[in-house]
Amino acid sequence: MRLLSTFTRYSTLSGWRRLEWLTLVSTIPAFYMAMLSEHRSIAVWLYLLAFGASAAVIWSEARDRWRHSSTGSLYARHQLGLLLASALLLSAALPAGDELDVLGVRLATAVLVVLRMGESLLTRFWRGGLPYLLTLSIGVVGLCGLGFWWLEPRVQSFGDGLWLAFTTAATVGYGDIVPSTPAAKIFAVFVVLMGFAVLSTVTAAIAAMWVQSEERRIEREILRDLHVQLKVIRADLAALRSEQAARDRNR
Repeated sequence: MRLLSTFTRYSTLSGWRRLEWLTLVSTIPAFYMAMLSEHRSIAVWLYLLAFGASAAVIWSEARDRWRHSSTGSLYARHQLGLLLASALLLSAALPAGDELDVLGVRLATAVLVVLRMGESLLTRFWRGGLPYLLTLSIGVVGLCGLGFWWLEPRVQSFGDGLWLAFTTAATVGYGDIVPSTPAAKIFAVFVVLMGFAVLSTVTAAIAAMWVQSEERRIEREILRDLHVQLKVIRADLAALRSEQAARDRNR
């Protein structure tokens, strides 16, 4: 019974999406492991796990579409899931190596993975406000710093990796440390894409805070004017009642 209740809890759409997100994170190291023949089997299993989780999400989304009226956003998400699942399965079936055709398929898969993760993650963090977005940006830069520390031989410490990740994500490019290996250059492409997404979202959140503060100030002024006008109306009504009462007494 406990196993059945656990399966029922995680067989919901939200549970499968959490599992899908975790397995999609594992495809990031799988992308680089797939280039090396000695690590290809691990990469294949990671791709297959992500494919299984994505297929479960597709099945759950299709079930919800049948139960409820389908919307445009749900249909677009379903199409993205189908494309991602196909790309994950194809990436698992391809041989190891860094040939142009094989690398192109896995690069397209990585782009779809980033889109799928951003679709769920950024929306959730955006609803949480600026502190969550700042936490997300710091986490992304930290993970990118670890990636550069692992992939780039010129990066001698985690601090250098963080510096290279920040300058790459912010598209500053001072040139003191640059990616030199093919894997680091490919990784830099994704760092730039994620940097654009995260940093622009943080900037938009800061701008939204200023706009909201200005809107609240305008609303306070409007409410203050309404209170003043209501006081004047109450005073006028009280005067009219007094005059009416005086007329009634004189009759």
